[in-house]
Amino acid sequence: MLQRLDELAAHLATREDTVAVLGLGSAGAQRGRLDDHSDLDFFLIVEEGATGRYAEATDWLAAPCPVVYSFANERHGRKALYADGIFVEYAVFTVAELRRVAFRGARVVWRRADAPPGLTESDVPEPRPPFDTVEFHLNEALTNLYVGLHRELRGEHLSAARFIQGHAVDRVIALLRLSEGEPPYRDLFDPSRRVERTYPPQLLPLAEMVPGYRGNAAAARAILDWLGARFPIPAPLGARIEELLSK
Repeated sequence: MLQRLDELAAHLATREDTVAVLGLGSAGAQRGRLDDHSDLDFFLIVEEGATGRYAEATDWLAAPCPVVYSFANERHGRKALYADGIFVEYAVFTVAELRRVAFRGARVVWRRADAPPGLTESDVPEPRPPFDTVEFHLNEALTNLYVGLHRELRGEHLSAARFIQGHAVDRVIALLRLSEGEPPYRDLFDPSRRVERTYPPQLLPLAEMVPGYRGNAAAARAILDWLGARFPIPAPLGARIEELLSK
């Protein structure tokens, strides 16, 4: 995987309108995350006026190995599959465009001698809730359960699942982070990444909290019980949730 990125960077270094290649995710600064199931994430930094060409064409991408599948998943980038099974997701930016992108943990794979410094650092704030406190995450989880159970009773099972088994569980993970300490290799953009490796089932019973489409009430009960065993539940809201669970 990393060799593929090195080969790709070596080819791009021969082009006059490329500036740098940055590895991200498990190909970035946190290479300890890399395993057989990782994909290859990177940014290609190019000269002004070259973004569209590199984002739309894949001839340069195919230099180290044939590309058998690709599609544009955003204006700046694509997802693609190499013939040997390596899956890549990348975006193409100019230096000025890169300054407006939120990212963390980048690694310089290759940079032109005259490339500006600081390419691996982003000043754009990472996505985060308005408050990162126990009070916020607890009450968000409870209100997610409340709204989700109403939608479940209305017959909106998919929306209910997203509130109960998605949003509320994200808040549970945040509460664990605050109480158990910062986990290794935390993904700032997706709190669900690597939680199974970080928290044992006795601490985070995901099978009970995320049982599936028809399991919203059972999931809400598991999450409410988990929260109640660790934090004081505001009585008025707790009583309302219990009423919904009894219907």
